[in-house]
Amino acid sequence: MTTDDRAPGPGSRRRADHRPTLAVWKFASCDGCQLTLLDCEDELLPLAGQLRIAYFREATSTADPGPYDLSLVDGSITTPQDAARIQHVRAVSRHLVTIGACATAGGIQALRNFADVAEFRAAVYASSEYIDTLDESAAISRHVPVDFELRGCPIDRGQLLEVITAFLTGRRPDIPDHSVCFPCKRRGTVCLPVAKGVPCLGPVTHDGCGALCPSYGRGCYGCFGPSGSTNLPAFIPLLRRDGMTDTDVVRVLRTFNAAAPEFAQASTELEHTRRDAAGPREEP
Repeated sequence: MTTDDRAPGPGSRRRADHRPTLAVWKFASCDGCQLTLLDCEDELLPLAGQLRIAYFREATSTADPGPYDLSLVDGSITTPQDAARIQHVRAVSRHLVTIGACATAGGIQALRNFADVAEFRAAVYASSEYIDTLDESAAISRHVPVDFELRGCPIDRGQLLEVITAFLTGRRPDIPDHSVCFPCKRRGTVCLPVAKGVPCLGPVTHDGCGALCPSYGRGCYGCFGPSGSTNLPAFIPLLRRDGMTDTDVVRVLRTFNAAAPEFAQASTELEHTRRDAAGPREEP
């Protein structure tokens, strides 16, 4: 048998596989956005034939060292180890897309950004000196360049498939940057603030959920983060008109996307306004 007649081994097959490679990475998160990819089910099967999943701990034990054509990153940066690892991920990724509120805006864990982390550690852990954490939970883009951010808590699977398909075909993802009010009107849902005086973050929230909550009579609470046309200084008085106190507004802005710059700035300014109005605290 000549060298050319021998069957290729596993390594040769891998080198002969010219499909684009996909890697999925987890940082600080609940894994919900990775599960959204797995939940694509029937849509995922034909897509899997067009790319090779080279690294995805949630789905396979395969751990190809890279480089990768497309990396999807789930989760925020919360520890020094995270900060070092994301540099490696960026270095081995041709395209890097962040998925979900944790990766794009720090996630619910970014509530630490507005408090004393040392106090939290002492309250939660018996031996807090062994906990190595950063003072802030930060979006991936705070540490490395990002090619695209897909918002949501969790992300929408249709938008996720659009992003993957777009990068496979070399085009920009067709993800709208408008507010939840657009799909709300398309569904024919009655505007809750106008008709019922229900506070709703739809006018300042990124579309992606299809206006799910308003369709059930519940005001949007901003799980897809700020839209591209957010104007919170003009919008907050409307929330007050509909019965929300400044404390309520701060709380609704500090959920899944607490560290999104627009939400973080508005909530911090409101907090400072409340403190100034309350005046100096008297010592007991």
